[in-house]
Amino acid sequence: MPVNPEDATVIELDLGASSIDITRQLCDIESVSGDERGIADAIWASLAPLRHLELTRDGDTIVARTTLGRDRRVVIAGHLDTVPVNHNLPTRWEDDATFLWGRGTVDMKAGVAVQLKLAVELTEPTADITWIWYDHEEVESDLNGLGRLARTRPELLEGDFAILGEPTNSSIEGGCNGTMRAELRTHGVRAHSARAWVGHNAIHDAAPILAILEAYEPRQADVDGLVYREGLNAVAISGGVAGNVIPDECVITVNYRFAPDRSAAEAEAHLREVFAGVELVVTDSAEGARPGLTAPLALDFLEAVGGEAKPKYGWTDVARFSAIGIPAVNYGPGDPLLAHADDERVAVDQIMECERGLRAWLSA
Repeated sequence: MPVNPEDATVIELDLGASSIDITRQLCDIESVSGDERGIADAIWASLAPLRHLELTRDGDTIVARTTLGRDRRVVIAGHLDTVPVNHNLPTRWEDDATFLWGRGTVDMKAGVAVQLKLAVELTEPTADITWIWYDHEEVESDLNGLGRLARTRPELLEGDFAILGEPTNSSIEGGCNGTMRAELRTHGVRAHSARAWVGHNAIHDAAPILAILEAYEPRQADVDGLVYREGLNAVAISGGVAGNVIPDECVITVNYRFAPDRSAAEAEAHLREVFAGVELVVTDSAEGARPGLTAPLALDFLEAVGGEAKPKYGWTDVARFSAIGIPAVNYGPGDPLLAHADDERVAVDQIMECERGLRAWLSA
């Protein structure tokens, strides 16, 4: 049974166990973003004796590579951190062990468990593999361990195709939407609310912006055979300084999820067209990624896994691979609707299905 990662002793993982049991071992090591050291130490210690893997560590990111001289290289990655725990650790079984319940079971330690299981057992894969387990995915982008590698050790990300183990119900989800946040501001004049006619109410001026958002019809875009649904929504609103003062400023924050056939620059241009005449400042953005399903390796992967590929509506780190020219898809156990939820739980049959799909493809 794993112990608290604050303990000075390195936690021992049994990577000879089933991927289901490995999932439970990993989840019971609390690793909220910024506290990945314990789980990274455990993985490093467990993989160190394996002669078929070349290990590199960068902070709390671990890279394990085969160097068999194959004519193609696949990068398979998963993040080690979770969102904060909320009385949902340690893990437990539910519904006669049909589900494993607890923080990280979906996002995304079940996927990491499958990857570790295969990293140990696949000593002669048909393609060289770069396994990456990285830190700080659930927080600010500039802290992201995969992004750090892209900046400082880009050679470790080199490959012909990439798979990110984000939860997809163990089906393939290609690419991802881009995301952009922007602040829309209206301005007024402060005055005592008893003499409102002396001032000008900035919050009242926000009404036309809300009307635009209510009437907005999100686009659906066919990108390389997958249909991505966009979304534009207000996610925050603020204004006012006191209960008896007419507000002189109102800020509406919007989040635009845009299809991967648009660049961030094109997404911003669209927002400025939609909100013409409104003061708009983009505060955060990330490019999307095209499906990545036209590459030969991707087609082989789709055939081995089976089923029909779907689009990824949320943003994921596949976009980092796409940005450096590597086609990438999402593939991992767990229902993404349960990610970050207090009742987060993964179906154990999805863990086994993900292992089967990856093993079949990497062994063919």
